[in-house]
Amino acid sequence: MAASARDAALLALIDCRKGGAWADGALKERLSDMDRRDAALASRLCYGVLQNRILLDYRIDAFARGKLQPVVRDILRLAVYQLEFTDKIPASAAVNEAVEQTKRFANPTAARLVNGVLRAILRAQPLELPRDPAIRYSHPQALAQLFAQEFGQEKAERLMRSDNETPDTVLQVNTLRAEAAQVRDALTEAGARVKPHPYLPDCLIVSGTGNLEQLSAYREGLFYAQDTAANLAVRAAGLQPGMCVLDCCAAPGGKSFAAAIAMQNRGELISCDIHPHKLKLIEHGAARLGISILQTRLQNAAERVPEWREAMDAVLADVPCSGLGVIRKKPDIRYKPLAETERLPALQSAILAHQADYVRHGGVLLYSTCTVLRRENEAVAEEFLRTHPDFTAETVEFPANSGISSGAMTTLLPCDHGTDGFFICKFRRKP
Repeated sequence: MAASARDAALLALIDCRKGGAWADGALKERLSDMDRRDAALASRLCYGVLQNRILLDYRIDAFARGKLQPVVRDILRLAVYQLEFTDKIPASAAVNEAVEQTKRFANPTAARLVNGVLRAILRAQPLELPRDPAIRYSHPQALAQLFAQEFGQEKAERLMRSDNETPDTVLQVNTLRAEAAQVRDALTEAGARVKPHPYLPDCLIVSGTGNLEQLSAYREGLFYAQDTAANLAVRAAGLQPGMCVLDCCAAPGGKSFAAAIAMQNRGELISCDIHPHKLKLIEHGAARLGISILQTRLQNAAERVPEWREAMDAVLADVPCSGLGVIRKKPDIRYKPLAETERLPALQSAILAHQADYVRHGGVLLYSTCTVLRRENEAVAEEFLRTHPDFTAETVEFPANSGISSGAMTTLLPCDHGTDGFFICKFRRKP
């Protein structure tokens, strides 16, 4: 629990606040030269503060008077998180390091204030949790109200609680190169804790791995990480060897990799994105996994490609969305302005309309998002069916022991299914 880990967490939080950086990117820059233990601590502290920022500010504002310098508030958030949410960091260490950080990153005169606020919080322990679930689970009031409108108050509260829980790390075994037992043994030998996925064959749930990319099994291309929900979406498409498949919004590439494995690396797979650097990442991932059928293309999914008309057996359309289903993994998403998401249904509908043109008669168009809002999910799907009478919604059968009801339009929730929040809808073009 070296000070360098706390400094890395603090600097990443400052990057997020000042530059609008995403936490994963800000952390990646800070952790590259740190050992495994310190990097894990820095990640936990940074993500923990972002997950609980509203609650932490609620605590700070109850004991601090006057306006706080932004970096001082960052330091206090980091320290209060350690006091309230960790049990292996001594309170004295959290307080003393916060005081030292204030001297180094803010100004020495504020150190006395930081020390006083933190010691006042310690004397007041144990503190009661606020009754308002939006504060307790650190969701902006507008988002909490939106969830309540979507799901009712009780489920909205469960959803917000689950947004602050640690998700399972799920690995898809690359069956082009290995069997699940082989990968399980390799991971166990590397010190990871491994168990089979309860209902997805060739998937493993792991913990204690550290940085997955440093494992020899990763470098050998024996697996890749993918949440259960995204895996289920690809399986719903019913892909077979020899098909011609388009993944129109492919980055970071997980669904394309799942598609190639389902196709047994036989057929044709086109993976598109609008960012060249993301296409390079997909290409590197495919090469690591030994996938040869994948070809990338710089292509905007909202623009038509005439030569693809009725050429695809299946099109995967995992479209840009508000991302409100993956708050567990990207806690900073909850703080993004909701007004920016209101234009998304129009974009999603435009993408679907273009992608539908590429599906051959009898083929599949798989629509998915990583959000939980009806306006981006069912409403878009229903509008598509109204405007495309040559498509029908087809029931998807999920694994019997998954607890997921079969249906043509399915919303997965972390509080109900233990997966990312996700929407899956399968359209079939009439023969």
